[in-house]
Amino acid sequence: MTDRIPLAVPDLRGNEQAYLARCVADNWVSSAGPFVIECEKQMASLAGRQHAVATMNGTTALHLALLAAGAKPGDHVVVPDWTFAATANAVRHAGAVPIFADITEESWTLDFASLARALETAPGRVGAVIVVHTLGHPADVDPLLALCREAKIPLIEDAAGAIGARYKGRPAGGLGDLAIFSFNGNKTVTAGGGGMVVTDDADQAKRLRALSAQARSGAEYRYDAVGFNYRMTNVNAALLLAQIERLDDMLATKRRIAGTYDQALAGRNDLTPMPRRPWAESGCWLYSVLCRTESDAQSLVRHMADRDIEARVFWRTLSDQAPYAGTPTVLSGMAARLSGTVVSLPCSSSLTPAQQARVLDALAHWPSKRRTH
Repeated sequence: MTDRIPLAVPDLRGNEQAYLARCVADNWVSSAGPFVIECEKQMASLAGRQHAVATMNGTTALHLALLAAGAKPGDHVVVPDWTFAATANAVRHAGAVPIFADITEESWTLDFASLARALETAPGRVGAVIVVHTLGHPADVDPLLALCREAKIPLIEDAAGAIGARYKGRPAGGLGDLAIFSFNGNKTVTAGGGGMVVTDDADQAKRLRALSAQARSGAEYRYDAVGFNYRMTNVNAALLLAQIERLDDMLATKRRIAGTYDQALAGRNDLTPMPRRPWAESGCWLYSVLCRTESDAQSLVRHMADRDIEARVFWRTLSDQAPYAGTPTVLSGMAARLSGTVVSLPCSSSLTPAQQARVLDALAHWPSKRRTH
């Protein structure tokens, strides 16, 4: 009997156990401690930023970033329609309303023309724009940022899965006004849970750090604002630091895995790999393919499951789902084309060549009536 091949699991082959043991030995297990401070330094450096604020997950990081950007209750915030729910949910948490814009065929990221129309037709004040680096691939940020600068609207990078990615030689997370990362269990680098806000503004960082810790001032129970219990724990940071130490190796493996898939899928017209642009170096977080139809996507997932291989249909558009009914949209159809038709394949950094060969064999035998050219 063959072992099941998971989709994307933590790769805990470094100093994780040693650092966790140190947390216990030193009694630093809560939302303070040396690992939190060191992770903030490391992530600021990785993103080319001056400051980083650790949080309990990527959603809380986005919420804080929106507050730092000045998004207010009743404002509108432009987000891509094809993204994880957390991007839009954080907007709601801030009391704002999403405007769903479309994505490009070239990179599956926020479309310039759609953003421009969203800003022109917004039914109220736009407090921020969130650009998502989809699947670890950077968006074409420069024109988006220029448009936001002209409109005097902050641009936030949702770099949840894009650690280590680069755009025109610059690190993802260092491109907009603020950026966030996520360290959920399926990310390239994980803390079990955890997030990070990065910024170059010292006052912003100070405010976010205070808000994340209930806005308590000093040792006494006095508060400067309505705060949140959003701080990362030292235990999570211990895992994260051990992961960051191995980031280069894990990224190299992820990119090798992606390249192997690309070669195997070349010439197929039933499965199209996510595009990667020459101006970007993707972090290759979650290797995904576009199927011709939604039924094909479901068929592929079942086909893999029958062979003890985990595959999963990726994001669906948010604008047509119940929690976001009535939300303003500026759409051209590309997000809808991808909705329910993109399938993610096994790509953990611990995936062995033998395991990937099994996945490739399963892909070769998927009965999709494919044609080659």
